[in-house]
Amino acid sequence: MLSNPMHRQVLLLATAQALFQSTAVLVVTIGGLAGSQVSSPALATAPLGAMFLGNALVTVPASLWMARVGRRTGFIAGAALGTLGGLAGAAGVATSSLLLLCLGTMLLGAYQAFALYYRFAASEVADDAFRPRAISFVLTGGIVAAFLGPALARWGEPLVTPQYTGSFLLVAAVSLIATLLLFNLRAPPPPAAASTEKQRPLLEIIKQPAYLVALFGAATGQGVMVLAMTASPLAIVAHHHTLADASQAIQFHVLGMFLPSFFTGALIARFGILRVMFAGVGLLSLHVVLALSGTAVPYFISALTFLGIGWNFLFIGGTTLLTQTYTQAERGRAQAVNDLTVVVTGLLSSASSGVLLALFGWQKMNVMLLPWLALAAAALVWFARRRSSAAAQSA
Repeated sequence: MLSNPMHRQVLLLATAQALFQSTAVLVVTIGGLAGSQVSSPALATAPLGAMFLGNALVTVPASLWMARVGRRTGFIAGAALGTLGGLAGAAGVATSSLLLLCLGTMLLGAYQAFALYYRFAASEVADDAFRPRAISFVLTGGIVAAFLGPALARWGEPLVTPQYTGSFLLVAAVSLIATLLLFNLRAPPPPAAASTEKQRPLLEIIKQPAYLVALFGAATGQGVMVLAMTASPLAIVAHHHTLADASQAIQFHVLGMFLPSFFTGALIARFGILRVMFAGVGLLSLHVVLALSGTAVPYFISALTFLGIGWNFLFIGGTTLLTQTYTQAERGRAQAVNDLTVVVTGLLSSASSGVLLALFGWQKMNVMLLPWLALAAAALVWFARRRSSAAAQSA
C-alpha cells in the first residue's frame, strides 16, 4: 500500500486524524474537571462549551478559505491553532483563569473545524475506485484516539502543577506533531487554481435530492449518536452502576464508531451507498431496541456499540454520497453547509440530552428517536426509488 502515492497520502490523513481526535478525547475527558478547578461548579463545563462554539464558528470559514489556499495550508493552520490552544489552556489552568482556559479550548474547537475536512481531502486525493475506502480509512484514526486520548489525560495530570496543566501541554505537543506531519501532505490544488468552470448558485447545489439525502443522513447519524452518547453516562450511573461501567460503555461506543471504518468503504463499494446508509438507520434502531430491553450494564454496552456502528455507516455513507453532488470548484461551499449542519445538529443534541433524560428517563428518551430514524429511512427509500426510476428512463 505504501508504495502508492495516493495510499501514502490517505495514511498521512488517517494519522493526522488520530492525532487530532486524541486531543479532542483528552479535552472532553478533563475539560470539565479543569473548569471546576478554576471556577465555580456552575461554570465547570464552560471550557467544553467554548470548544463546541469554536468548532461551529470556524467550520464554514475554514472550508471557504481552503477552497482558496488549498488543503495543505488550511490543515497546517488548523493544527497550529491546536498548539496555541493547548498552550493557552495550560496557562489558564496554571493561572486559575477560566477566560484563558476557555480561549484555549475555543482554539482547539477551531482546530477541530479544520480537521473535519480530513475525510474530504482523502476523497480528493483518491481515485473513483478507492474513494469510499479512503474516506472510511481516515476515520480509523478514531480507534487510536479511543485509547491514546484518555492515556494522555492520565499521563499529563500529574506532570505539572497545578493539576491538568500538563494535560493541556500534551495537547499542544500532539498538535505540534500534527502540524509538522501535515507539511508532507500533497493534496490537489485549490479549485480556483485548478478550474475556471462556472459555479452553480449555492441553493441550486443544496436542492439536489442526492445532496439533501446525504446531508440528512449524516446529520441524523450525528444527532442521534450525540444525543444518546451524551446522556448515557448519566443514565448508567442513575441506574446504580459505577463510573467504571460508564467508562467501559463509552469505550465500546467509540470503538463501534471507528472500528468499522476498516471495512465500511468496502461495503459501500460492494453493496452501494444507499444500502449501507439504510443499514446504519437499522443499527441505530437496534440501539433503541436494546436500550428498551433492560438497564443492566450489558444492555448499555451493546446498545452504545450499535449506536457507534450505525453512526459510522450513516456518516461515511453520507459523506461519500455528498462527494457526488458538487464539482471541484463548488466543493468549499457545498462541504461547508453540510458540515455546519452536522456540527449544529450535534450541538443541539448535546445541549438537549440532559434535559430530555431528566424529563423522560433513558428509555423514553430513546423511544423519541424512532420518528427521526423513520424519517431518515423514508428519505433513503424515496431517493433509491427516484434513482432507479431515472436509470430506467435513461436506459
